[in-house]
Amino acid sequence: MKDQGDLGQPSPWVERILMGPGPSNPYPEVIEAFTRPVMGHLDGVFLELLDETCDRLRAVFRTDNALTFPVSGTGSAGMEAAFVNVISEGQTVVVGVNGVFGERMCDVAARCDANVVRVDADWGTPLDPQRILDAHPAPAVIAVVHAETSTGVRNDLAELGSAKGDALLLADCVTSLGGIDVRLDDWGVDIAYSGTQKCLGVPPGLAPVSVSARAMERFRCRPQSWYFDMGMIADYVAARGARAYHHTAPISMIYALHAGLGVVLDEGLEAAHRRHQHCGDLLQAGLEARGLTLVPPAEARLPQLTSVRVPESRLPRGMGEADVRRMLLDRYGIEIGGGLGPWAGQCWRIGSMGHTARRRNVTLVLAALDEVLD
Repeated sequence: MKDQGDLGQPSPWVERILMGPGPSNPYPEVIEAFTRPVMGHLDGVFLELLDETCDRLRAVFRTDNALTFPVSGTGSAGMEAAFVNVISEGQTVVVGVNGVFGERMCDVAARCDANVVRVDADWGTPLDPQRILDAHPAPAVIAVVHAETSTGVRNDLAELGSAKGDALLLADCVTSLGGIDVRLDDWGVDIAYSGTQKCLGVPPGLAPVSVSARAMERFRCRPQSWYFDMGMIADYVAARGARAYHHTAPISMIYALHAGLGVVLDEGLEAAHRRHQHCGDLLQAGLEARGLTLVPPAEARLPQLTSVRVPESRLPRGMGEADVRRMLLDRYGIEIGGGLGPWAGQCWRIGSMGHTARRRNVTLVLAALDEVLD
């Protein structure tokens, strides 16, 4: 702890190359956006920028949903907002689970007093859409993580959306949005949420959400959460005229998201996806060329997040996998992630997302691993 006389002095900071599962390094345009003067959250100029940010989110989500906006909070706030507005006590929610964030969906749905029906798959393998569709004859909601951050696995949404029946399809797009193809309208996704800190190249702090008209018709009149009541929030973010105050929006984070989305759209969605795919291909090929084992099957791997088994026999003597990650951080300024849940201590998660998805960063992390591993 600092002495009281030192509390006014700035804390030291360092620059990192963020190649873990998130956050990623922000785009320079995003960093510049944080320097802009703060306006009031009801200022007409700010509201125009908020409206344009929502339009840009529609473009990235590939949707015409009127209610598309950034929730004030991280991706987990988006998850909770998505669930609490459409689930009532006793309703059935079918959840696909093949990682930590599918598990978290189950927890959030259970806290809404839903009847949760799990459809499990082994970690590192994709969910079977047909098993999810067959799990219950009439669920209120089907919930799936599109890109499972804990494993680097991509799960299919299109097949679920085409055969969901009367159920709402709810999708976690935290790690997928901006990095791989996301098509809410084409795939029949009713509610999707994401996070700013992964492939959008913006620091953590906002959770982009998009809700179909069909899902809005099923909004609870009085959800248990006041803060995440989307009916009330819509009167502020989607009114496009008279705005009803709900909470003070994080002004500077909206500036940052507006800028980050602008970078992605200026590059072009397809071009951004190709860049993420190219970097993922280079990283995964480089890891395999060094004798490391990738965990998910090739057809289900995410390009922006790679799970690789810890090569126990090649760790420096007396060091564990966490020591290697610490060495990468301290010696090279590179952050990679460790495993979660049953994969803790058994795998590394290496991200190539947003502004960090550059060939030079892939080359650097591979060269650093060459020096660290025996």
